Amino acid sequence: MAAQGVYVYGVVRACHPVPPGRTGVGADPAPVRTLRAGELAAVVSDAPPGLRAKRRDLLAHQGLALALAADGPVLPMRFGMIAPDEESVRGQLTASERAYLATLDRLDGRVELNLKAMPVQAGLPALVRENPEVARARATARRSPGYEASVRLGEAVARGLSGRAAAASAALVAELSAVAVEQARGPEVAGCVLNVSFLLDRRAEERFRAVVERFAAAHGSHVELRLTGPLPCYSFVDPAPGTPRRDPVASGA
Repeated sequence: MAAQGVYVYGVVRACHPVPPGRTGVGADPAPVRTLRAGELAAVVSDAPPGLRAKRRDLLAHQGLALALAADGPVLPMRFGMIAPDEESVRGQLTASERAYLATLDRLDGRVELNLKAMPVQAGLPALVRENPEVARARATARRSPGYEASVRLGEAVARGLSGRAAAASAALVAELSAVAVEQARGPEVAGCVLNVSFLLDRRAEERFRAVVERFAAAHGSHVELRLTGPLPCYSFVDPAPGTPRRDPVASGA
């Protein structure tokens, strides 16, 4: 089947090298190439027909973004960004050249790390001592056991665990803000009290990780932390007007 448009992986400076021999997304991936306009270039491939957000393709997309970032700043596109043709891509580069170059300057030498925080489902005795609501609900359940009392106790415990984790997370974010350049809150994630991404200089990554590790060791009874990265700097790229369309994609096996 013929290609259905141009799949866009990201925007780089025109002099940015592209790893040789790379192929793109899809069951039969096409070679990756660049489309240049002025001081910019878009890293693209032919868009495969029937693209879906399969794990193979998500990894191919992100892997290319990370490979590009090893040689300089990249303005990464989210998975599924497809333009109708090469001319529309070049037109977008020309129209947004100043904004794209400014963003590339801001991302130069920097990486994104994502932090998620979850409540620790343990430590009820300590929670009873610390949280008056939980203490009252537990006392009520002991005096008058029953379904409703158990439900109220369970709800109070869940709120208490989440509140405890959220308070710890807020303290950690305050510490990390002194290391990071920027931060961006992510969408709510089921089971998490915090989902935030940090933009930081590459040379600060080791220090950043050390802060997270020390905090996790000291507050492991209250909050579970999950640090992911380095990642393409998706959270710190503002989409410019007229960005190529992003076709809807669905999960597949």
